[in-house]
Amino acid sequence: MKLMVLAALALLLAGTQASAQDRDYGAPGNVKVAWADVLRVDPIYESVAVSAPREVCQDIPVERRVDGGGNNVAGTVVGAIVGGVLGNTVGKGDGRRAATAAGAVIGGAVGNSVARGDDGYYGGVERQCQLVNERVPERRLVAYDVQYRYRGEVYLSRLDHDPGDRLRVRVSIEPVE
Repeated sequence: MKLMVLAALALLLAGTQASAQDRDYGAPGNVKVAWADVLRVDPIYESVAVSAPREVCQDIPVERRVDGGGNNVAGTVVGAIVGGVLGNTVGKGDGRRAATAAGAVIGGAVGNSVARGDDGYYGGVERQCQLVNERVPERRLVAYDVQYRYRGEVYLSRLDHDPGDRLRVRVSIEPVE
């Protein structure tokens, strides 16, 4: 009698295990949902180029004019006087007046230029920055190749998620004609 009870209990437990693996989740007709053991999961990546802003800076040499504070007028006047004196000494007769006038005009222009040249210049460096959009390669996870076993058979599917250790599968039985 004990032997019969143990045999009945073993059959009952075996039947419970099989039904736990292949439960009917309300699927219609000849379709049921079961669990398969996951053997391997391989992530699938694709390479895409994305736009990433990056700041690019460079040091540019700059010259700035330092104003001498009105020396241009004094330089022009001194240049005109010196030019007029030189023109007066060069010219003779009636040409002396023309040479004096020409010397004064040329001397004024030279004096103005020299006075402007006396203004100091400051040479320095100015940092200029700008944002540049750069195409950067990036690897993105797009899918998973999943190898799984259901009732001794091995299958391979591409999924959009990592299923973990077990995978729900839909089992459909149809006669072949």
